[in-house]
Amino acid sequence: MRVLFIGGSGIISSACSRLAVERGIDLYTLNRGNEERRPLPAGVTRLRGDIRAPESARAALGDLTFDAVVDWVAYTPGHVRADIDLFTGRTGQYVFISSASAYQTPPARLPVTESTPLRNPHWRYSRDKIACEDALVAAYRSAGFPVTIVRPSHTYDRTAVPFDGGWTAMARLRRGKEIVVHGDGTSLWVLTHHEDFARGFVPLLGHPAAIGEAVHITTDEVLTWNQIAETLAAAAGVPPRIVHVPSAAIAAADPGWGAGLLGDKAHSMIFDNAKLKRLVPGYVATIPFHRGAREIVAWYDEDPARQVVDERLDAVMDKLVADYRPR
Repeated sequence: MRVLFIGGSGIISSACSRLAVERGIDLYTLNRGNEERRPLPAGVTRLRGDIRAPESARAALGDLTFDAVVDWVAYTPGHVRADIDLFTGRTGQYVFISSASAYQTPPARLPVTESTPLRNPHWRYSRDKIACEDALVAAYRSAGFPVTIVRPSHTYDRTAVPFDGGWTAMARLRRGKEIVVHGDGTSLWVLTHHEDFARGFVPLLGHPAAIGEAVHITTDEVLTWNQIAETLAAAAGVPPRIVHVPSAAIAAADPGWGAGLLGDKAHSMIFDNAKLKRLVPGYVATIPFHRGAREIVAWYDEDPARQVVDERLDAVMDKLVADYRPR
């Protein structure tokens, strides 16, 4: 197959790029050349262009056609409408990377399936993803535009600490300071290693039964946020010093941090992956978070220059810890 990735070197897409090449896909990427952190594998044909500038994208693509096109960097309805114009008639499948945060938040029932309603009044990012899905489904229904919608949940690689602020929380633990965990830390969450995601995603490329469908890709491992913090602390070789803070209080102190909590992470989310397993028989996520946590800490320890602390967020955490530390 000939496949185009718009992007291809992000947290999720980098693992998919590697696996696609390993499995013999003729992979093209279209981006502006920002691949320093996660270099593309050998064998990829790199096209230089800006997908947000139609003339640049058309010039880079020339008369190429594809069996599948994946846009890893489409976030608004305008982005996908431009993609519909650009790729109608030149791809057998268009894969839109949506988000599991588009599902009803908070969910009325668990586990979440692909038929769970899409509604998130708390987070603009999620509402924009829903609007993108609506535009693509309309194009499929009216003109047969060959869309497949994929909804990742919280997917990470070795560079991605699953707390806001990157290395900031880990630096606090290493200094003997407390970290903030929202709520009482018992809400349930799913962290999917990007290599596991890729094993579910790559077989969907060119899959005729995936056209017109939406599917999420996650692990089946479920953790509390307390367990996530404890696992990271163990990987870092330090005790887990946790202070619990209500999500609403975090949002009041830092609206950006709070939006991602109230619109996503503060609510228990468990996913039923039965649909993916029907499309990709044998799919199973094999990398537990305790292994992923060790990868994260090892990557940051390999080069201390990577251990960047968000000083502003660190100060916000100091204030929240002081206000909510048990007396």
